[in-house]
Amino acid sequence: MQSNEAVSVSAALTRLLHQAIARNGGWLPFDRFMAMALYAPGLGYYAHGSRKFGGMPQSGSDFVTAPELSPLFGRALARQVAQALRACESLDVWEFGAGSGALAEHLLDALTGLEGIPVRRYSIVDLSGSLRERQRERLKRFGDTAQWVSELPETLQGVVVGNEVLDAMPVQLLYFDGHHWHERGVVTHEGRLAWGDRPTELRPPVAAAFVPGTVTELHAQAQAFVATVADRMTRGAAFFIDYGFPETEYYHPQRHGGTLMCHRAHQADGDPLADVGLKDITAHVNFTGVALAAQNAGFSVLGYTSQAHFLLNCGMLDLLETRQGQGPVDVRATAAVQKLVHEHEMGELFKVIGLAKGCTPDFTANPMGFAQGDRTHRL
Repeated sequence: MQSNEAVSVSAALTRLLHQAIARNGGWLPFDRFMAMALYAPGLGYYAHGSRKFGGMPQSGSDFVTAPELSPLFGRALARQVAQALRACESLDVWEFGAGSGALAEHLLDALTGLEGIPVRRYSIVDLSGSLRERQRERLKRFGDTAQWVSELPETLQGVVVGNEVLDAMPVQLLYFDGHHWHERGVVTHEGRLAWGDRPTELRPPVAAAFVPGTVTELHAQAQAFVATVADRMTRGAAFFIDYGFPETEYYHPQRHGGTLMCHRAHQADGDPLADVGLKDITAHVNFTGVALAAQNAGFSVLGYTSQAHFLLNCGMLDLLETRQGQGPVDVRATAAVQKLVHEHEMGELFKVIGLAKGCTPDFTANPMGFAQGDRTHRL
């Protein structure tokens, strides 16, 4: 049952969206709708104080992320980050969309501990004011090492990490009626939010035998973001972890319903127009588009693989064995690691792409996270 506060937030955001639709001539492109639904100040899903991240619905959370499942995720990732920091001669780490701060905490603990990296700055870029406050509380023991910035500087160096950040960037929606493509947006119909389509010159990036009724997404904002990071990076690397596919799989005609999905109370639904502001809205990542945008802006692709291969390459099982050897066997820790690497869980659904600029040739030729199972040739 929804609280009065939640109902009030959703109603206020709905009114704001109706006003935006009216100002835009009666039709709002979906990417603008998604941006408002997620980030409108004080009302969007990521802009108010509800709990987003947690292991179980009873906690009041909506979904679980890898860092919430196990600290070993961050410790394994830290090995790859440490290799990159050494190869790129930097002590700076950047995280985008840091969520609860769990990944930042685990990375900082591992880097300054076992990996022996005296991190100079761990800079977090997060659009959510409520999440920034939670992050500050969680990371206060790291003092001035943890910092928050509102935007990218004109130049940066170091290692960038982003776990489940690209999937939350607004997407454009396309609809194919069997003859013509339309851009799908949001309109007001009988006082409610509803779908509305307009003819468009936009097209999917591949030519395929799309069936009538196909709905799919374009990722202009995510690709522009990666290109901006690449353009401003003078020397460093970036690792993005998210669910998604290479282009040929993403736009396969059998995936005619697209990938847009909402998440709330650990359940998924496909209606972003209902209960706006009270649930997450995501789309899978087109990793081919990410790789091309990165390359065109100066990055080289270090590798692309499944989360399972990446974590195993970074020694996840060794970390688990070490942890289990320090006391009684922790069944929950083992189960969490299995969920992170099992192909029927997060291990295959999630992918990792690594990018770099200006680092040592030995590193770019041998990044540890992609030693086995690299799928760059499939991008």
